[in-house]
Amino acid sequence: MKAIRLHAYGGAENLVLEEVPTPAVQPDELLVRVHAAGINPVDWKVRAGLLADFLPHQLPLIPGYDLSGVVEDVGAEVRGFSKGDAVFAFLDLTRGGAYAEYATVKAAEAALKPETLGHAQAAAVPLAALTAWQALFDVAGLQAGQQVLIHAAAGGVGHFAVQLARWVGAHVIGTASATNQQFLRELGAHETVDYTSVPFEEAAREVEVVLDLIEGEIRERSWPVLKRGGILVSTLPPEPDPKTLQQFGVRGETMLVQPNGSELGEIAQLIDGKELKPVVTTYPFQEVRRVHQMSETGHT
Repeated sequence: MKAIRLHAYGGAENLVLEEVPTPAVQPDELLVRVHAAGINPVDWKVRAGLLADFLPHQLPLIPGYDLSGVVEDVGAEVRGFSKGDAVFAFLDLTRGGAYAEYATVKAAEAALKPETLGHAQAAAVPLAALTAWQALFDVAGLQAGQQVLIHAAAGGVGHFAVQLARWVGAHVIGTASATNQQFLRELGAHETVDYTSVPFEEAAREVEVVLDLIEGEIRERSWPVLKRGGILVSTLPPEPDPKTLQQFGVRGETMLVQPNGSELGEIAQLIDGKELKPVVTTYPFQEVRRVHQMSETGHT
């Protein structure tokens, strides 16, 4: 099969299109013929070696953590999936393998693809939507009637978070550049903040939840906008300073998204119910280097 492989950490030029053996399916796995693979910021960070200590991989590596495709073979222990099923999945960050014509997928990582999406759209969903779901619901416990401030709300995780928060009944405040203000309103944000011209602290006060997808100065400026007892959830290190949490009387958590086929199935139902939609741009398989370089800009 054809696959993109990484033999050494470094720049996008290290991604090489090669012929490799089709992987053998294990008892708890599906063999999926990949129709589309998603690219997320974690992809280029792994490629560059920035996460080598945190996410150890054995090289050469087939990168990629999001995919959509059709089941070609089913492991002996798998229940609930059959050959020919259209599925999508988020592959464990320690394993990857989506940049290939075929990939093995743990059955627990997969869900039936939303019927209303093509494979290219579906492949853009799992990692980003699961990150938003787990941050807002599993970690923050966001509920109807609460206020949530979402930083980088027009990005991959952010645009799902806006829609999920609106769906659950929260009041959504999203930050983005001027060019994305209308986009956020179309997604369902109740309030939008152009971070290039207005300090978000002027628009968001006494919120129950902050979703921090940026870190650094933005995180430090976010603590005072939380209600006492509120929570800031970040998808990036470092862990919050306990002294800061005590000072403002709030909670802070960092989280790393985990594969979860059950939650992905719920997300698929929301998509088919028109409650959630991905916004995607597609590229040929051979242009993976260019798309990695685009992702590195932080504004894809």
